[in-house]
Amino acid sequence: MRVLLRAASAALVLVIFAAAGASAQSGQKFAFIRSSVLLDQAPGRAEAEAQFDKETGAYQEQIKRMSDSLNAMVADFEKTQASISAATRDTRGKAIQAKQAEYERRTRDLQQKAQARQSELVQPILDRVKAAIEDLRVEGGYSFVFNADQGSSIVAMDKNLDITDRVLAKLRSGTVSTTPKPATGAPTAAPSGVTRPQTPPQD
Repeated sequence: MRVLLRAASAALVLVIFAAAGASAQSGQKFAFIRSSVLLDQAPGRAEAEAQFDKETGAYQEQIKRMSDSLNAMVADFEKTQASISAATRDTRGKAIQAKQAEYERRTRDLQQKAQARQSELVQPILDRVKAAIEDLRVEGGYSFVFNADQGSSIVAMDKNLDITDRVLAKLRSGTVSTTPKPATGAPTAAPSGVTRPQTPPQD
């Protein structure tokens, strides 16, 4: 199940600037990473995904039970409506509508809980990945670090500039900085947030 990975991959910062608004100049150094590889292999990702599956599995069970109950009510109504009075049909129809509304409300609530929990699990991993990238950017004197995953605006690059493995090595070594680096030049652009799934997670 790759819900965490899919959501986080879309959210990882695509470009880290040494200074906001900087333009390419002679002597500037560039590098790139592959965000899908980083997020798939980042320490803690598998554990976070297992925890997410465990917790959201309970949400899925609740939704399934409610759905089964609602479907049974509808099936019974359709089977017996020809033999019951108009007043009974009206009463049972309203009961089905009320149960449908409750099902939709509860589903939304559980989706929101799943999204909130996903953010709690994903954000620390994203923060460590971004910190490791920034550490290597500073250590290597890079002005820009691009994301070269499929779907990015980069169409060709020198594979020698790929620092993905170095970022993973830093993450695994536990030497990632935990404090912000001093700003150089203009303030750096703030990273984008995590995109949450709009439906309950599926295996």
